[in-house]
Formats: sequence, C-alpha cells, structure tokens
Amino acid sequence: MNKERFEELSEALRQAKAVRRGAAAPSRVWNVTRDSNGKLHRRQLDPKAYQQEQRAEWENTVSATRSRLRLSQNKFAELLGISVKTLHNWEQGRRKPTGAARVLLRVASRHPEVVLEEAMA
Repeated sequence: MNKERFEELSEALRQAKAVRRGAAAPSRVWNVTRDSNGKLHRRQLDPKAYQQEQRAEWENTVSATRSRLRLSQNKFAELLGISVKTLHNWEQGRRKPTGAARVLLRVASRHPEVVLEEAMA
C-alpha cells in the first residue's frame, strides 16, 4: 500500500470515529430493516438528527466519562472499586455496568467534581 492511500484510509477512519462519537455529522445515514419476507428496506435519516443522537449516546459512555475526568483506566477502575478488565469490557461494549456501578457512573458523569475530589484524596 502506498503512503498516499494509507493517509486516505487513516483520514477516513478518523472521520468515522468522529461521526460515531457525534463530533461530526455523516454525509448520509440509512436505517436498514428486514420485512417478514426477509426483504431489506432502507430509509434515509436526517444526518444532523443522527449526529445529535450519537453525541448524546457518546456522552453517556463509560470511556467518555473517564476522559472528561482525565483519569487513567487504572485510576478510574480503582476509584470505582472494579478491576481494570471489567472497565475494559465496559469501554469496549462487551458488558454494561449495572446496579451501584451504573449509579456511580451517572454521578461521575453529572458531577465530576465530586468524583475528582475523591480521586485526589
């Protein structure tokens, strides 16, 4: 692969990540569904509305909360009282936090100063 093509692909990945976290609007968005006969149907969605949904979803993720707090994975896991492996599973979407951990993450997202105060203690 030549350098020019590599740079093109790298830029495309950066743009895709920005779209996924809601920082950029996609050029087109399609909702694809299957009917009862298995036939695919697609409907074009509003890119700006999609961007807003993605941004709201991203802002509620574990990794976004940790990023806003500017904590390493080790420190954040220690603060939450969980293993780093559990945090990795949450951030990569393999698992979702439940119970007290979910409540603590919600507090961390809405009131980072409280969590940071505890982290610095």
